[in-house]
Amino acid sequence: MKFPKHLLTKSPLQTFGIMMLAALVFGLCSYNLFFLLKANLALVIDYGFMALADGAFLELVMLVAYGVISLAAYIVFKACEKWLAEKLLK
Repeated sequence: MKFPKHLLTKSPLQTFGIMMLAALVFGLCSYNLFFLLKANLALVIDYGFMALADGAFLELVMLVAYGVISLAAYIVFKACEKWLAEKLLK
C-alpha cells in the first residue's frame, strides 16, 4: 500500500496540519506505553494463565495495537517532514 501523496502535495499548510496531527497521535499513543507493557508482562510472568484469563491478554493486545498506531503516526510525521523540508529547500 502506497502513501497517498495527494495529501502532501496540496499545500504546505495542509501538510503541516497533517504533521501536527500525526505528532499528536504519536504522543498520545506512546505516552507511558513502555511502563504499561512492562507492568503487563510482569503480571503475566507472576500469575501466568490466571492473569491472561482475567484480561491481561486483551490488555497486551491493546498495548501492541497502540504501539503499531504510534509507529504509523511517526512514519506519517516523518513523511510530512521530508516533504516540507524538500519543498522549503528548493
